[in-house]
Formats: sequence, C-alpha cells, structure tokens
Amino acid sequence: MRRSIPWLLIILLLSGCARLDAIPYTPPQTAATWLTIQPYAALRVAAHEIILVQPSTTFFVYLLGVLAIGAGLYFFRIRQGQRSRLWWGIALVLWGAGALLAGTSYEAFSYVIKCAGRPACVWTSWWEVFYLILSVASVDAMLVAEAYACATGRLRRGLILYAAANLAAYGVIALIGALVPVKFLISFELLILFAAPTILLFFILNGWRYVKLKDRMDLALLGAWVWLVVTLAAYFLYLMLGITQTVWARGVWFSENDVLHIGLIVWMIYLARVVAPQVRDAA
Repeated sequence: MRRSIPWLLIILLLSGCARLDAIPYTPPQTAATWLTIQPYAALRVAAHEIILVQPSTTFFVYLLGVLAIGAGLYFFRIRQGQRSRLWWGIALVLWGAGALLAGTSYEAFSYVIKCAGRPACVWTSWWEVFYLILSVASVDAMLVAEAYACATGRLRRGLILYAAANLAAYGVIALIGALVPVKFLISFELLILFAAPTILLFFILNGWRYVKLKDRMDLALLGAWVWLVVTLAAYFLYLMLGITQTVWARGVWFSENDVLHIGLIVWMIYLARVVAPQVRDAA
C-alpha cells in the first residue's frame, strides 16, 4: 500500500494538470489578443524567438524574489543560535521562491505558459498554484519566527501549532482547487483570507509587547507590519480604481502589481536593515 501512494499522487497531479487548463482566462483571450492587452518584448535567442510579457513588471518581481532570498540568507548568516532568525530566514527564502514563480507565470513567460499553442488562453498554471502555497508557507514561517521571538511556554506552542495547521489546511484546499478545479480556491483573494488572521496576530503580539516592555524589537516589527498592510492596501486601491487601464491607454505600463512589488521591495530592505539585527529569541 505504501508503494502505491506515490503513484496515486502522480496520477492525481497529472490528471489535475489537464483540469487546471480547463479554467479559461476572463475575459477570454487568444494567443494573438494576449499580446494586445499588455506590453511585451520579442527577444531573439539563437534561432528562437522568446516573448517576454510585461518587461518592467517582470524586472520588479524578479528583483523582489532575489532580494527576498538575499534577505533570508542574511538572517541565516547572523543567526547566532537564534531560532527566530532561522525561521525569518526560512520565511523570506520561501517568499522569494514564490515571487520568482509568480513572475514567471503571471508576467515574464505568461504567453508561453498560458497561451502559446492553445485555442484560448488559460487562467492559471501550476507555477501560480505553487506560488500561492509558498506564500502562505512564508507567512506561517514568519509566525513561527514571531513565536520564538515574542512568546514562551504554551503561547509559543500554540502559535507554532496554529502556523502548521494553517499551512496544512491551505495546502489541501489549494490542491483541491487545482485538481477539481475550483477557481476561488486557487485565487489571490483566498490567499489573503488565510494570511490576514496571521498578520492580525503579528499586530496584536508586537503591539501588546511594546506597550508592556517598550522593546525596540517589537517597535521595528510593528513598523514592518504597518508597511506590509499599507502596501497591500495600495495594491487593492490601485486595482479597484482601474488606474492600470488609464495609464496603459496613455502608453505607460504601471500596473497594480508594480505597486505591490515596489512596496514589497522596500519591505524586504527594511526587514534586512532594521528588523534582522534586532530579532532575538524570547528568554
């Protein structure tokens, strides 16, 4: 029975690949129209032509991914036996890996992944499903880091268990959404719903500790959470106001994703320069 489990997983994933392709892009697009709704660059490499979609956005999201991984490695380098720094490093490496996956499928090579050789473009891909799972894993790893830095005893154990349960639940739901498929279960909106309670816990934990202890570490962490929320709010505001379409009509491509990525780039620099030196395990 144990030997049959890997084969069962492989069969489910292979069958899910085809089902994931069953979700059409909204509004419907073809390979030809995909290149009319956003900027792209046709690059010639040897005898092959590569279509790079949204070059400027691709630059920002790949830069974010590299910076996040670099910040994570910096946390590892200055770990000095602190488990909170270890888990911050894990969280940021996961975040960076997710950003690189997202940039590949949402922007850079979206034409090849979602449209080329198809009668109609598809809405998502496995690149994006794994990006969603890695993003939730990153936030939950941050919660483990917070547990080691800001809690002890039962509270610490409770926070770690919550992080593990949240990731397990989201992973199962996302895989069900990809294999069935169910569009909402593999959407960015559901990711936010799973991440939001954890971010709220960050505010409560660091806010309570700062009021009680006046610890500079908690103040630095509160600054990180405030900037993260401001960045997400700016993303959704830009999206809801339809500013992308307005500026694109004038020949300038600056999308809501650029707002998100630039805000997160600043966040990564803040985490490495301000948060990393101050994070330490609670006694």
